[in-house]
Amino acid sequence: MPIHYLEDFAVSQVFKTGRLRVDKEQIFAFARQFDPQPFHIDEEAARQSLFQGLAASGWHTAALTMRLLVDGELKPAGGILGVGFDELSWPRAVRPGDELRAQSEILEVRPSKSRPDRGLVRVRTTTVNQNDETVMMFTGNLLVPKRPALAQKG
Repeated sequence: MPIHYLEDFAVSQVFKTGRLRVDKEQIFAFARQFDPQPFHIDEEAARQSLFQGLAASGWHTAALTMRLLVDGELKPAGGILGVGFDELSWPRAVRPGDELRAQSEILEVRPSKSRPDRGLVRVRTTTVNQNDETVMMFTGNLLVPKRPALAQKG
């Protein structure tokens, strides 16, 4: 897949990812290490929780989404360098057996005023499960270099 410099991005472009299946052991392993709350590490406690069953940590969903993005079509030069989020939500829990995929839409592209060799790309990424139900959505800001020949010209 081609690498994209700032000049290659345009508002409304859409970049897609492949698919990734989530299993119970992945949910347990991530949660035990990073988010050891009962509804992520104990099936009985999860059934008694607001989730009414085992649910992946939102941060696990974010990590899975990052994996999908790195392996997907969105290939900014220099890698996916996030400089912050404008919003982040998890409207639906990820469950064992879910198959996730993501799509990123370019919302804004702007050159840096202070650094002529780069700019910012604002992107909305939506992660969905196998039923096309949104499990995570975020709007992030990526730092993307200009094409080297253009960066030198300012």
